[in-house]
Amino acid sequence: MQQIPLVDVSAQWAPLRAELEARFAEVLDSGQFIRGPHYYAFEEEAAAYLGVRGSVGVANGTDALVLVLDALEIGPGDEVICPAFTFYATAEAIARRGATPVFADIDPDTLNVDPEDVAAKITPRTRAIMPVHLFGRPAAMDALTELGVDIIEDAAQAFGSPGIAQRGRISTFSFYPTKNLFALGDGGLVASDDEELLQRVRMLSFHGSRDKVDFDFVGYNSRLDELQAAFLRVFLTKLDEWTQGRREAAQRYAELGLGDLVDLPQDEPGHVYHLFVCRSPERDRVHAALREAGIGTATYYVTPLHLQPALRFLGGEPGSLPETERASRENFSVPLWPAMPVEAQERVVDVVRSAVGVAASA
Repeated sequence: MQQIPLVDVSAQWAPLRAELEARFAEVLDSGQFIRGPHYYAFEEEAAAYLGVRGSVGVANGTDALVLVLDALEIGPGDEVICPAFTFYATAEAIARRGATPVFADIDPDTLNVDPEDVAAKITPRTRAIMPVHLFGRPAAMDALTELGVDIIEDAAQAFGSPGIAQRGRISTFSFYPTKNLFALGDGGLVASDDEELLQRVRMLSFHGSRDKVDFDFVGYNSRLDELQAAFLRVFLTKLDEWTQGRREAAQRYAELGLGDLVDLPQDEPGHVYHLFVCRSPERDRVHAALREAGIGTATYYVTPLHLQPALRFLGGEPGSLPETERASRENFSVPLWPAMPVEAQERVVDVVRSAVGVAASA
């Protein structure tokens, strides 16, 4: 039986192969592999796309978070509120700086952090709130900004969503190869209107130096390399087209009746569908049926962050974040990518329908 991948990245870059190969040859011939012209051009183009004053290319999305926390001088004794229903890097970056991740529960309708629970978790030690625009759906930024605390947007899954990076103090992105805007390797970005803060991030990413002669901070070595920047410049020109394709594929699942079988992610204009994550009390049965049929699927954050072994020192207990834990039991993804064939989506819905039908008759 033909395999249907969870995401077909090659379907996106393959039509651009000749342009990518030309960029590769250009970088190779230039001999400028670190902070060359493509690096600086991409920073400018990304900032313009996001509608902010500037951006800094870094090695990956996790480094982007750590660099921002360092630039804000967040460390031991400080607290940063974030969701527990997200990838480990969100809390890992906070803990790596010696600060304390404080987990807030999620809104069950959006799977993003619940502003009311965030408000309840604020203490005099709270230095920042770190919402995650999960699966490409924007978090409730209006409600969060009203809380009067610096906001660091973890936008690793949401490049291309209108307004992202414009309401928090500073935002971070990942260009991991399956992201909406992706590199052919690792890469990350920090973006903000705060030029002074961005300059500190830039220096920290380059060993705490402006010129590799004088060193003002104890920094890191975290730079987006020239080759990935060259590729990203190509992909950025296609992002809006790809986003529209993702949104059309998401709408098609609804039209095909998938929402009659499982709970679909709620749509809104800013949703860029990094992943198409559904929910069902019969998650395990549906997930197994998809895998058996050769259809790409995944479950996310099955052990949420407050229950992870490395973070036990924070005292998280089962039942303390009920909506987070329920989502961890019920979520699963189905394939979605720009220009996904209709026939593939029909096959996905047929398999889910059979799995749900078996569950109903059991």
